[in-house]
Amino acid sequence: MWQPALQSGPKPLYERLVLAMAQDIKTGQLAPGAKLPPQRDLAFRLGVSVGSVTRAYAEAERRGLLSAHVGRGSFVRGALPAVPDVPTIERDSVTGQSRSGLIDLRCNTPPPVPLMAELNAALAALMGRNALDPAVHYVQGEGLPHVRAAGAQWIARHYGLDFSAGNLIQCNGGQHAIALVFSSFCAPGDTVLCESSTFYGARMAAAHLGLKLRGVPMDDEGLLPEAVDRAAAETGSRLLFTLPTLHNPTTRTMSEQRRQQIAAVAKARDLLILEDDAYYAYSQKPRQIVSYAPERTLYLASLSKGVCPGFRLAFLALPPDLPRERLMQGIRALGYCPPALGALVFSQWVAEGRIDTIGQSIQVEAATRWNQSHAVLGDLVARPGAMYSPHAWIPMSALDAERVTARLFRAGVEITPPDASGVSPQADTGLRLCLGASVNRGELDRALAIIKEVITGHGSADRDGII
Repeated sequence: MWQPALQSGPKPLYERLVLAMAQDIKTGQLAPGAKLPPQRDLAFRLGVSVGSVTRAYAEAERRGLLSAHVGRGSFVRGALPAVPDVPTIERDSVTGQSRSGLIDLRCNTPPPVPLMAELNAALAALMGRNALDPAVHYVQGEGLPHVRAAGAQWIARHYGLDFSAGNLIQCNGGQHAIALVFSSFCAPGDTVLCESSTFYGARMAAAHLGLKLRGVPMDDEGLLPEAVDRAAAETGSRLLFTLPTLHNPTTRTMSEQRRQQIAAVAKARDLLILEDDAYYAYSQKPRQIVSYAPERTLYLASLSKGVCPGFRLAFLALPPDLPRERLMQGIRALGYCPPALGALVFSQWVAEGRIDTIGQSIQVEAATRWNQSHAVLGDLVARPGAMYSPHAWIPMSALDAERVTARLFRAGVEITPPDASGVSPQADTGLRLCLGASVNRGELDRALAIIKEVITGHGSADRDGII
């Protein structure tokens, strides 16, 4: 029977037991496939409580060290190769700043939280069930059925929407979903309606496909219904792309009444709606447009902004009676089939409930960073349409935005180019700060201090030495 050598120290007993197990696996004393002693027997031999051993076994399984089978016992899986929990950008080991010397706030990602333990645990669980095989094969174009079922469960829990798995398409991230819809329902030269400032990825997709974007004026709640109606009449457009919750880049959020009005215009003008709800997890309100126009709304929920961008996983919910063949052709043309590995890990996280704790930790970090930005920048930052947002918006004229961006770059902070999102001359102008892009809060604090100095102090530091 395995007899671990427990080290003394301040750590809880169960954690010391897990460390002993990991060490014995590493040295070969516990070989892969070896059966561990029953929890009650090990507790008796060590002179400790059964509860401590039970907790240690559970934690070891979470870390991917063992697999438990009811009626058979617990078996050593062997240590998975360690995946370092470090940012992908090469950074100085002391300051955390990128090797380029710039603090990069351009990429709108969820704030970094440790995910490697959860990733290792999910991979170990999938290996233990021999469930990784789809990761090395082509899968059907709509995605794996059990992944789409997990997607429907995740959307129901976190978005409050009830979609059947059969009406979901697994996409290679939100960008793929946008390009898929644009290419499937528009022909070159057609016009897509959108907010006057919109997601840069939508601009890229439209330009690549030879489509025109018509920017529709906004107010503090987002799209103006009468402006959507007028633009649809003038252009003959049949597709509206919108980000109604924490709009990117302005952080505005449509009220429930505004969403109902937009749905009514879409019905009257026979518009399809692509509702990109990338930031709904940060708001949880109000009800989505798809609730008011389910027969004509394609609903997009992506993991990129609220869970893990590296998975390249999004779900596109289709109206039940929407013809699918054109979309299926698009899937085959644009990627043939979705990648499976990240989707398999996602489905494991959903099954185990880890997706909930991961999402909660991201929300906590996002709220902390938003409060941090507001504490430094105050009223320079526009109040978002929710309690907090993963990106902040600083309204200012186009000329001032260009000047401040250049001064920030010289001072060591890189932000989204001000002209990245504008679609029409009526577009709101300003600066978008991606609060999740910093590797840690200390780096973000330094960036915010520089931003405040450049805006309020007119960037005097970058003029030193001029005579």
